[in-house]
Amino acid sequence: MELNRYIDHTLLSPTATEADILKLCDEALKFNFYSVCVNSCYVPIAKQALGHSKVKVCTVVGFPLGAMSTEAKVFEAKKAIEQGASEIDMVMNIGWLKSNNHVAVLKDIADVKRAIGLIPLKVILEISELSKNEIVKACEISIDAKADFVKTSTGFSKSGATLTAVKIMKKTVKDQLKIKASGGIRDAETALKYIDIGVHRIGASAGVAMMTDQISHSSY
Repeated sequence: MELNRYIDHTLLSPTATEADILKLCDEALKFNFYSVCVNSCYVPIAKQALGHSKVKVCTVVGFPLGAMSTEAKVFEAKKAIEQGASEIDMVMNIGWLKSNNHVAVLKDIADVKRAIGLIPLKVILEISELSKNEIVKACEISIDAKADFVKTSTGFSKSGATLTAVKIMKKTVKDQLKIKASGGIRDAETALKYIDIGVHRIGASAGVAMMTDQISHSSY
C-alpha cells in the first residue's frame, strides 16, 4: 500500500506565501503525493510548479466557512479549473443544514457539481460542528447532489477528523461516495487507521513527516 498516493499535501494558511506554495509543490513531487491542496489564488503557481507530473492540483471553494452565496462558489470553482485545478473541495453551508433547509444545501452542492462536470467534487462537512444525525443527513444530501467525496473537516474548526465520524460517513455513503479524512492527521500510523476503515484520501500538511516517519508539529 502506497501511503503517498492517498495524500493531498495541504497548505491552506491565509499567511502562506508564494515561496511556501513552491516548497509544497517540491515536496509533493519528491514524494509523489496524489495532489497539493491550496487556496484558489495559488492554483496557477501550483499548476506551473507541478508541470506535467502526476501530482494534481486540488483547491478549496467557499473556504473555510461555506457561508457565501452558491453563485460565488460556482464562480470560484469554475475559475480554479480554468487555471489548472483538477479537484475541488467545497465547504457545505453548515448553517443551512442546521436550519433543516436541506433543499438549499442540495442546490448549493449540485450547482457546483454541474458547473465543474467530471472534475471530482469533495464536500467538506465540518464534522466538529455536526451531530451524528446531521453527519448522516449531510452525507445523504451529498449523494443526492452527485458529489464524488465527502470530507470530514476544513482543519480550521475546533477539531478535525475522528474515526467515529468517518465510520458514520462510511456506513451512510457505503460505496456511493469516497471519503477524505482531514484535520489533525499528523503521522503515518493515524493515516493508516483511516485508510483501514475505508478512507480514500488523506488531507494533511504533515505528509512529509508521515513519509519520513518524523513527528510533525504542524498547526493544521
